Amino acid sequence: MSVDITGRSASEIAADLRQRIERGQLQPGDALAPVRALAAELGVNRNTVVAAYRLLAQAGLVVARGRGGTRVADHAPVAQEGYAAGTVLCDVGTGNPDPTLIPDPAAALARSGRPVLYGEPVVDPGLEAWARAWMSEQLPDPHPRITVTSGASDAIERLLAQALQRDDAVALEDPCFLSALHTVRQGGYRAVPVAVDAEGMTVEGLRAALADGVRAVICTPRAHNPTGASLTDERAAQLREVLADHPYVLVIEDDHFSLLSRVPLRTVIGPAQQRWARIRSVSKFLGPDMCLAVVASDDETADRLALRLTPGTTWVSHILQRLTLALVTDPEVRKRIDAAATHYAERNDAFAAALATRGLPTPVGDGLNLWVPLPAAAARVREDLMRRGWLVRDGDHFFLSPDTAGDYLRLTVHQLSDAEAVALADDIASAVAALRPAPRGGRIEG
Repeated sequence: MSVDITGRSASEIAADLRQRIERGQLQPGDALAPVRALAAELGVNRNTVVAAYRLLAQAGLVVARGRGGTRVADHAPVAQEGYAAGTVLCDVGTGNPDPTLIPDPAAALARSGRPVLYGEPVVDPGLEAWARAWMSEQLPDPHPRITVTSGASDAIERLLAQALQRDDAVALEDPCFLSALHTVRQGGYRAVPVAVDAEGMTVEGLRAALADGVRAVICTPRAHNPTGASLTDERAAQLREVLADHPYVLVIEDDHFSLLSRVPLRTVIGPAQQRWARIRSVSKFLGPDMCLAVVASDDETADRLALRLTPGTTWVSHILQRLTLALVTDPEVRKRIDAAATHYAERNDAFAAALATRGLPTPVGDGLNLWVPLPAAAARVREDLMRRGWLVRDGDHFFLSPDTAGDYLRLTVHQLSDAEAVALADDIASAVAALRPAPRGGRIEG
């Protein structure tokens, strides 16, 4: 660090650094001086510098990277799910469910019931009873506490806020669900990557993250986004065994695909875990605009969540709660949800098979998307596909750091017609072939 820092107290040192960050003298990613070196330069105790850096971290201005030191925070926005604005290209990177498969709520809305006033319970009793039975599978407590939040991201944000402080470490799957990554970074927490393979979160990755001092772990037990991986029985048991040695780490299980999943739930929440929460959003099968998720958790976590969801301010609309209950308990709606699950699986299977016949083997997991490994640079394939009329999302956005990124496309193909799917598969194969090196004969491989 080339700038000269002044100050004798922690607050003076922090104020000086803050001013330099705000004026642009220190840029995002710049490393601050090592604690011992700055303390010697200023002639103060090293604990004074530690306290100064802590003040900056609490303000979200710097991030501690362990052995990587303390660096100025980068507030670049995280990519988000959804349609790209202002494009004329065929967008196959949205991560959206098919709107034609989302049940019509009109009839159920007409039965939403009486008005709810200030001071009434924040969770609708009917939804609470249904949700407790729905959520309790394989949990340490067969009668978990139920909380309702405004979607899964809201649940994760509130769960982390009630348990962590700024700059605390959170274990995230790598590659990672964009919304979880955004929530962790915006909260000022330190994201610690845990690799994901075909069986989900890796055991060695989790061990390393726990050794790094993570205070919370966010795990997707099935239909991992973006890879589609789901935990196997063996992997889930291994992860529970590792977590059993850390009973007070908050374990958050984001079962986002729930009713649409074609694989059974294998939980990472074991009987030894003291702090845990399972989240199930309704956005994939009832639509993102429902903005509702159910959280099952231990008593202490539920009590802390309750402090942030009060009957006078921030409860989730009872109209939404009753509408959700009416829909998920309607036999015809459940048939539509089952049909949607079949549709997503069949369309993904068919597209993966089409890629395989073109020399691009693609594993099929669970979920709305396909995670396509490429034998060429994903960014260049994406650019080529744009020229061919397609807007795709390459894998770089989903990795926590450039060092862990690989060459992948994440595709949402379930809305394509058969002809469109064939055209996209052809264009991906052609884009990859154009980037492969020519063999000795000088001919490009097809």
